[in-house]
Amino acid sequence: MAAPPNFEEDQSTYRTPRFNGQYYGWWKTRMHDFIMVEDSELLDVICDGPFVSTKTSDDPAVKVPTTRKEFNDADHKAIEKNFQAKKILVCGIGPNEYNRISACQSAKEIWEPLQTAHEGTTQVKQSKIDMLTAEYELFRMKDDESIQDIHTWFTSTINELHSMGEIISRNKLVKKILSVLPSS
Repeated sequence: MAAPPNFEEDQSTYRTPRFNGQYYGWWKTRMHDFIMVEDSELLDVICDGPFVSTKTSDDPAVKVPTTRKEFNDADHKAIEKNFQAKKILVCGIGPNEYNRISACQSAKEIWEPLQTAHEGTTQVKQSKIDMLTAEYELFRMKDDESIQDIHTWFTSTINELHSMGEIISRNKLVKKILSVLPSS
């Protein structure tokens, strides 16, 4: 999960992190944190989909969507969450990525194609995790590498795994890094 080289974006904590089509894992982590600070319920809307107000009809007893005229204050507030999340996501992407999601009606419909396009399907994502895990397992320090070089590579690999949902315990990480360091 490397950061973009020569990163010069405005570092304001009030501005939505911007995604230009590169470094998706880095942007996803920043966007997740930004959304959580704005309103943690927005992440639920992005992951689970928008709220749909329903009522129970009498014949037969089934749930049916309510009309806008039937919304109460709580319904309005819950529905607004989707639009708040959608606004944050749309403001966080560039024009090329916008073309990918312009017809989407919900924040979930925006998030999922971005995730699939940049992380791949579940099968592709698992293949990437397997590849990174194999790199991690086979990791060795070469004679011409500095400790700084291996630390940078190691951290980048671990962060990439973490961004894909594969978390390695701190204990295992410490053991791994200590096992590859030269005795000197």
